[in-house]
Amino acid sequence: MKCIAVYTNDFELFSDIYEEVLRTPLAENEEKEIEGVTVSESGDVPEHYIDRMRTKPDVVVMKVKDKDITILQHGEVFEIFIPENEFVIH
Repeated sequence: MKCIAVYTNDFELFSDIYEEVLRTPLAENEEKEIEGVTVSESGDVPEHYIDRMRTKPDVVVMKVKDKDITILQHGEVFEIFIPENEFVIH
């Protein structure tokens, strides 16, 4: 799964830029700024990372029902996990 990190703890701001983040092409380990928020393509993440993070009490887990996308929120970051077959959303 591909991981895109969005460095904010503001859920409303994250929600406002979410679609734009998905449409923004990023190379591996590339960072861009969207509306003042740093967004980074963090490479491939193994499935067990998500499973391990789900067990932590300070992690919020969200699922996008119409796509196989998982979003984790913890600390000052949202992590968007996109399966390889869904990654080309541009």
